[in-house]
Amino acid sequence: MIKRGKPTQHRCSFCGRGEEEVMILVSGMDGQICEACVEKAQEIIDQELRKPGGSSDQDESASGKSSRYSGPIHLIPPRDIKTFLDQYIIGQDDAKKVLAVAVYNHYKRLQQFGKTVGSDDVEIEKSNVLFVGQTGTGKTLLAKTIAKLLNVPFTIVDATVFTEAGYVGEDVESILSRLLQVCDYDVEAAERGIVYIDEIDKIARKQDNPSITRDVSGEGVQQGMLKMLEGAEVLVPPQGGRKHPEQKLVKVNTQNILFICGGAFDGIDKIIARRVNTQVIGYNKNQEERIDKDNLLQYVGHQDVKNYGLIPELVGRMPVVVHLDPLDLPTLRLILTEPRNALLRQYEKLFALESVELVMDSSAVDFIAEKALEYKLGARGLRSLCEAILTDAMFDLPTAAKSDKKQLVIDREYAREKLEGSRLGRLKAA
Repeated sequence: MIKRGKPTQHRCSFCGRGEEEVMILVSGMDGQICEACVEKAQEIIDQELRKPGGSSDQDESASGKSSRYSGPIHLIPPRDIKTFLDQYIIGQDDAKKVLAVAVYNHYKRLQQFGKTVGSDDVEIEKSNVLFVGQTGTGKTLLAKTIAKLLNVPFTIVDATVFTEAGYVGEDVESILSRLLQVCDYDVEAAERGIVYIDEIDKIARKQDNPSITRDVSGEGVQQGMLKMLEGAEVLVPPQGGRKHPEQKLVKVNTQNILFICGGAFDGIDKIIARRVNTQVIGYNKNQEERIDKDNLLQYVGHQDVKNYGLIPELVGRMPVVVHLDPLDLPTLRLILTEPRNALLRQYEKLFALESVELVMDSSAVDFIAEKALEYKLGARGLRSLCEAILTDAMFDLPTAAKSDKKQLVIDREYAREKLEGSRLGRLKAA
């Protein structure tokens, strides 16, 4: 019953205000509530239902209302995927082809799941991928770029934070917690997602010989990842970690989750060199001349990854191993100028926001690429060099923009002078 404006003794049972102090007072059998308390109660209900693992998530999943990834799967041909990657990443054709095929096959598996193909009842199994490449060659960039194209949940996690269960750090189940967060805790959508595990080489076995001390951040983490990569029902804490022991665990089946791993594997080229050299004996000595010693990573295989420190059980669950080529001088120069979000375009936009035109001479571009190759920092070194060269200009940018000078030209001499005077140049000289 709703009463308005009548001077009675009725008061709100929650806030205690009288009927003359509120606009609406809803009366029940044993109490009353005003419109302000109703709004507050609605806010509390909405906040509780939005919590991960709450009843709203279950009701939403049961009623068919899920995340934006719940729509139909559209097959994207591998060639179109590679064409998209070519707009942002220079080179690495082998890695882009392997990634495009892996993602395309993942889409086909999702469409085939629950169906029978013909009369043979063949079920396609997933093929997890392992990227091996030096720092700055584009492993993480490949994962971030393809995430823009996908219609399935995609997340990037760092393997360096994981420890064995029971120790300080994150459990491997938190990988799936990140995936659940991406798709708004829609379990059905998460079970067909893609996970990129970066820095996988950092959990390599610390030593081959058994020891009385536990390798809690190395081999222990690898063992914890085995069932997850192969496919199993995993109990996942929705909020991740052990900071919320009272939270309800969510069961996630990883059978249809594609795992892509990447790592620099610093020093694996020495393992490859030893393996290649052992085959060069007797009449096969001319094989040594055919080996490209500048790019030994192209000969990487499962045996080399196992010798590096990954346990055989984990290596066997990543059947596709692909290398990323080290960056040479022409590639570094193209990275500066060609991609859609090329580094020089970013700085040109920064200067354009202050109404200043930045002109980078081709000789300066060559100088930056040469220095990046000398420092051996990969594509990340390009940004470090550009920052060192353009810091003074960007420091005076707001003042210079107010003057008549509307153009800044960077040539080789200017770049060399600024780099030698910077901290980066002094460290290199030392």
